[in-house]
Amino acid sequence: MSLESDTRAPAGPGSGAPDIEPRRLLSGQKALVTGANSGIGRATAIALGKAGADVVVNFVTGEDDAEAVVEEIRRAGVRAYACRADVSNEEQVKEMFGRMVAELGTVDILVNNAGRQKDARFIDMSLADWNAVISVNLTGQFLCAREAVREFLRRGVVASVSCAAGKIICMSSVHEVIPWAGHANYAASKGGIMMMMKSIAQEFAPHRIRINSIAPGAIRTPINTAAWSTPQAYHELMTLIPYGRIGEPEDIARTAVWLASDESDYLVGATIFVDGGMTLYPGFTENG
Repeated sequence: MSLESDTRAPAGPGSGAPDIEPRRLLSGQKALVTGANSGIGRATAIALGKAGADVVVNFVTGEDDAEAVVEEIRRAGVRAYACRADVSNEEQVKEMFGRMVAELGTVDILVNNAGRQKDARFIDMSLADWNAVISVNLTGQFLCAREAVREFLRRGVVASVSCAAGKIICMSSVHEVIPWAGHANYAASKGGIMMMMKSIAQEFAPHRIRINSIAPGAIRTPINTAAWSTPQAYHELMTLIPYGRIGEPEDIARTAVWLASDESDYLVGATIFVDGGMTLYPGFTENG
């Protein structure tokens, strides 16, 4: 599930994510975050910068928002710039990585975050809507991961920077394991991300390349505000979340910083569910 907005939903005491300043775990590293002009991507790009990484802020639309993210990242004393590229377009992806290597020297971290939804009942879903979601959510992650792995293999391990040759974080969803009626294209794309991530993690782990996923649950970002923007909607959402609060983009961002750092060096091919317990299937708490 990917729930997005900038305004706060109704919530009880202690419902928000704690404001924790990330340590500079990523000093000297170069990170690319796709879809980084809003929501989870924005929070992750900023957190990577605060952790010491230079950051490329990818976007397709919303250039002003992307530039605002760049300015916030630069306040941490690191380099950052915005790069417009459609991740579903092979040539634009290649140009984006080529520019990053030319300007920053290399790529150490890729956060494959760009994604979209085009929801419909399955019998009403058009091929165009199916392809629109798969091309960004799954093919886009493939194209970006492929370019990142090529750069990691070219450069190899630089021990003074990281004990890994490179790190890829694929942004998945709880819907890589939870079916979602009315969202078949989205759920299929996230299930595909899971198996793609595990397959390439298996293939390139011997090269000291670490590839993992984060699977957010309900996160307060700019998509599907109707699911939590009223007290009634928020109450209904909480029936799916045992921990009793909606997630914040910063919950995902802190996880991404840790996954990109050497503190998680033995984690390979894993999905971390950051979902307040949504994948615990709370409907079964009373024996179903």
